[in-house]
Amino acid sequence: MKVRLENLTKRWGSIYAVRDINLTVDDGEFVAFLGPSGCGKTTTLLLIAGIYKPTTGRILFDERMMNQVPPKNRNVGMVFQSYALYPHMTVYENLVFPMKLKRVSTAEMKERAQRVADMLGIAHLLDRRPGQLSGGQQQRVALGRALTKQPDLLLFDEPLSNLDARLRLSMRAEIKRLQIEMGITAIYVTHDQVEAMTMADRIAVMKDGMLQAFCSPDELYERPPTLFIAGFVGNPPMNFIEVEVVQRDGVYHAQRPGFDLPLLPERGAQAAGRGRVILGIRPEDVAIADEGIAGEVYVVEPLGRDDLIDVRIGDTHVHVLADPTLNLRLGDPVTLRFNPKKIQLFDPETERSLLWT
Repeated sequence: MKVRLENLTKRWGSIYAVRDINLTVDDGEFVAFLGPSGCGKTTTLLLIAGIYKPTTGRILFDERMMNQVPPKNRNVGMVFQSYALYPHMTVYENLVFPMKLKRVSTAEMKERAQRVADMLGIAHLLDRRPGQLSGGQQQRVALGRALTKQPDLLLFDEPLSNLDARLRLSMRAEIKRLQIEMGITAIYVTHDQVEAMTMADRIAVMKDGMLQAFCSPDELYERPPTLFIAGFVGNPPMNFIEVEVVQRDGVYHAQRPGFDLPLLPERGAQAAGRGRVILGIRPEDVAIADEGIAGEVYVVEPLGRDDLIDVRIGDTHVHVLADPTLNLRLGDPVTLRFNPKKIQLFDPETERSLLWT
């Protein structure tokens, strides 16, 4: 099922929770709503589910206007952060409860519940109650309950937040696999950029109730359109350095005290003459090399496969991912090489990228 939002706005009094959201989720697509707490992503999800009604704008399912359609008639399956299982019911009773409301026959209820339980690996738990299950098992039951409805649209509201790191990893893979196998359109709300990047076909980044970008994970990572997105997406986060771009002898340079970096012509030309700009580059795109910009090791943070090195260059700092076998120590002199193809430049006033606008 295709979902289209047109100028979707939700307001309480003078406070905007969501403002002028325009996007289309294609049939069978997995889309993540990503952003910090309070950005409006869950409100948008609840508007799609019909739990909230929009102040203005339209919600369309396959070109059918849904603004006034009650939640029970939208054929939407929803998985919550809190699982929201009925504690007095068994797993089987939780799975079939949505079908009872739709007056599905007993035989079909049993068949659907068994099929979904087998698919999720919870068939041996059908006689237990939620209080007898682990967090991961409860999450599978909550997902199974949504799937037994045979929904046209699956909505997830931060469903993995209560799980430990290892279980989150396996559940991410499980949810994505099921969504692909069943071909159901899915919208997934999360503040975790790793979840969004690994699971979604496209990501809608939100901030202050407004849509910042809607594109593929690769594009979001490689070509961030705003300073906010550049800093929010990626771990470790992107380095930001305030510079001025000037041209000398036909070559563009990003410079500040103790820092002078040659730029590719297509990048430098967009920023030259603007005065102060923000240069961004990810830690993995900076290398410790034999020549480049000189600095001094300020902090070493072991991450296992890599060390995250904080290098002081003049009065600024740059984070670098380095091989632990280099055995760098505080105060060691190092030289940094920046990948010129990965450098981003942003206007500090508008916070928009100077490269892709």
